[in-house]
Amino acid sequence: MTQTVSGLGGIGKSSLALHYAHSHRTEYTGVWWINAEIPETITASLAQLTARLTPGIDTSTIASDVLAEWALVWLETHPGWLLVYDNATDPHHLAPYLARLTGGSHLITSRLTHGWDALADEPLHLDVLGLEAAASLLRHLASRNDAAEYSAAAGLAAELGCLPLALEQAGTYVRRTRNTFSGYLERFRAQTARMLATPGNGDPHSTTIARTWRVTVDTIANRDPLAVRLLQIMAWLAPNDIPRDLLDGLANDPGAEADALALLADFSMITLTETTAATHRLVQAVARTPDPDDPHRTEHAITKACATSTSLLMAALPQEPEINPTGWPRWRDLLPHIETHLTHFRTDTTDTALILHGTSRFLLSQRQPVQATAYAERAAAASARLHGEDHPTTLACRHSLARAYQVAENLNQAISLHEQTLTDSIRTLGKDHPHTLIFRHSLAGAHLNAGNLARAIPLYEQTLTDHIRVLGNDHPNTLTSRHSLAHAYQAAGDPDRAIPLHKQTLTDQIRILGKDHPQTLNSCNDLAYAYELTGDLVPAVRLFKQTLDSRIRILGKDHPDTLTSRNNLAGIYLAAGNLSRAIPLYEQTLTHSIRVLGEDHPQTLISRNNLAVAYKAAGDPNRAIPLHKQILTDRVRILGEDHPDTLASRNNLAHAYKGAGDLNRAIPLYEQTLTACVRVLGEDHPMTRTVRDNLRQARSDSA
Repeated sequence: MTQTVSGLGGIGKSSLALHYAHSHRTEYTGVWWINAEIPETITASLAQLTARLTPGIDTSTIASDVLAEWALVWLETHPGWLLVYDNATDPHHLAPYLARLTGGSHLITSRLTHGWDALADEPLHLDVLGLEAAASLLRHLASRNDAAEYSAAAGLAAELGCLPLALEQAGTYVRRTRNTFSGYLERFRAQTARMLATPGNGDPHSTTIARTWRVTVDTIANRDPLAVRLLQIMAWLAPNDIPRDLLDGLANDPGAEADALALLADFSMITLTETTAATHRLVQAVARTPDPDDPHRTEHAITKACATSTSLLMAALPQEPEINPTGWPRWRDLLPHIETHLTHFRTDTTDTALILHGTSRFLLSQRQPVQATAYAERAAAASARLHGEDHPTTLACRHSLARAYQVAENLNQAISLHEQTLTDSIRTLGKDHPHTLIFRHSLAGAHLNAGNLARAIPLYEQTLTDHIRVLGNDHPNTLTSRHSLAHAYQAAGDPDRAIPLHKQTLTDQIRILGKDHPQTLNSCNDLAYAYELTGDLVPAVRLFKQTLDSRIRILGKDHPDTLTSRNNLAGIYLAAGNLSRAIPLYEQTLTHSIRVLGEDHPQTLISRNNLAVAYKAAGDPNRAIPLHKQILTDRVRILGEDHPDTLASRNNLAHAYKGAGDLNRAIPLYEQTLTACVRVLGEDHPMTRTVRDNLRQARSDSA
């Protein structure tokens, strides 16, 4: 029988072979270990077998090949043995021996994953340990089995990628130095190269991760230097799911990258699928750290690989991340690699600042304001340092940061930064520059989000006029301005101006952008909502259904805009009195919003509010009132006392009390809400009128 065991250096192939040989030694007439790295070491190992078999003969003066031949003859005539060929690098080196020696068993360990089919049974490929087993091994090696160390051991095992040799180095080091797992982890992160090259037992001749992989990389470099270069580049990306096409174009010869990746996979340095590559995090750590004694890890080679990975990411980023949904799957594939890559820069470059800015815009399109804000802040600071405060790129980064604040509901920060950016843009670029118009439009949007319609609407009107004059009626930015103005009119309770503008915008966007463009879907949704506000439910239901179906197909069922569409469709069912459809849809939307966006996201609050309203409409105050109270508490905490959504929640809670017959609680709450509405929104705002009517009715009921 012939069995091959393959895997990454340090994965435990030799240890497994040794354990098998020791455990089953009584089943064989003899067991012999052969260093199979090169033909010369195979010959030397067989020669040593002859010396062991002939203890009374001085073999020191006999040539190694003669002694090896004697061993082969002995093996041919004494069946039942086990030969372990350790660290074989080429199947062709072993083929003559396996063909000749048929009276026993052959166990082969190799970093090569392919090429053994003609010589051996189905190869056994070893992978890293599971986290629980890896942590257990660490505790055993370090002689630290107290429960207090379990979490720290698991953290260190995860950092080491659960690779057995790395675990062995760490565990024996912790035991020998009387250190802790946390202490080793801290030092490993600060001195990665040194720790990977330091034997745990202190013996300078012991096998280490760095030594193990140096031999492999030397072999790979001799066959194809491009493979080593690819390994160095991948060290600056996330370890898993690296798009193979990201690495295309590095060689003049088409297909050279595919051959180089295959070679790395052959030696278990990476794993491949048809579209992605993956490598171990410790392979990356070694490749990123300089070693003056390693020609593959010079400062120049590492710096060049880092710069190349930055350039490859830059070239791969799809354009217009906020309005180009066809590029979103690519963004999602690249995002883990962008995140990993950017962690390696203490000082950002021009290229990393651009990557940060583009990524922040993509994250905004996905309604992920926390990470978008972090990247936008870093991009703005880097651009100001590299180009100056008034440079157009800096203004663009600052604008994205203001929008991130806006999406995160940090409206005071958003408005302040929008105002500053607009002022600087007018001064440096001019009042009619397209960027200036965009910045004014965004400022209007921030005021609209803050419920300040008196400032938002004039800004939107001015921006639309300027867009038509500067860019023309059909420019995408003009369409966006028209849509936003219609939305503002709608928020102001003016459907007579909102609906015609929405209809014109939707017609133009279908003609110019296409029916599946995100902005077209937004307009379709807003037109449906405008119809709903006027009580025209038939076209509203049709448009809401159309928008939901399109968003599920284009954006996915968990995208925030899809959740909004599902919520809107439930709302129109509620308005039509179809509670059997509305309530399950609201419940489904709230569950998805909590899972995707979190408990405190504004959209989650809206979903919870709408479900409470539906419960009240169904005559179920026991479920409606607790939800309304929770929503009001959350909105006061998150949005503030005077935010329009907070005022709406207070009105809804009062309405729920009224519906339950508790006028003693309803009337004071209506009065408090009306006073705030008059102060914040004005006497004639639709919400003010609604609250006033509700209060009047409640007082009438109590008379």
